[in-house]
Amino acid sequence: MKRVEFFFDFSSPFAYLASTQIEALAAQKGASLVYRPFLLGALFKAIGTPNVPLFAMPEPKRRVVTADLHHWADHWGVPFRFATRFPMNTVKPLRMVLAAPEERVPALVNAVYRAYWALDRDISADDVLADIATSVGLDGAALVAATTDERMKQRLKDVTEQAERIGVCGAPSFLVGDLLFWGQDRLLFVEKALDGWRPKEP
Repeated sequence: MKRVEFFFDFSSPFAYLASTQIEALAAQKGASLVYRPFLLGALFKAIGTPNVPLFAMPEPKRRVVTADLHHWADHWGVPFRFATRFPMNTVKPLRMVLAAPEERVPALVNAVYRAYWALDRDISADDVLADIATSVGLDGAALVAATTDERMKQRLKDVTEQAERIGVCGAPSFLVGDLLFWGQDRLLFVEKALDGWRPKEP
């Protein structure tokens, strides 16, 4: 069966935008969607990227990139407001996703993303995370408690190390077979790859 792996961190507004589209795209192409939450800051440290690339940009470039976020949100018809708490510590919500039942992961991911990038909520706070999880029919208190479980800590490290091994350089990234694509604006490539496209290598 065709599948696409979605590498993401809630700290990325670009990954939020991708999250609003990837589920429908996978379903349209008859592909399974595998969510791969990873710690973007740890990856950046490992590969030598500034911890917050947006802050490292010259001001003119930062203005254009920020405007692009709003342009993409408008293009796709999804809510977006740049979070007032940025950057955000996302370790807990990422571990929550890893602890959640597989069939409920899409709903949880979407709810956390919406809370941060549309409603401007503090997704590092236990009470907020519990409320988000409960709102999609999960045991919020249990999932928050699971964020301190050593197994969840290790799983997050493992997925982050996997992301580095396969060449992920940022979020969102998508793996279709052996083809890796970076950025919400590469969803066209993801769609083509799911249709069997093999790009010519340079």
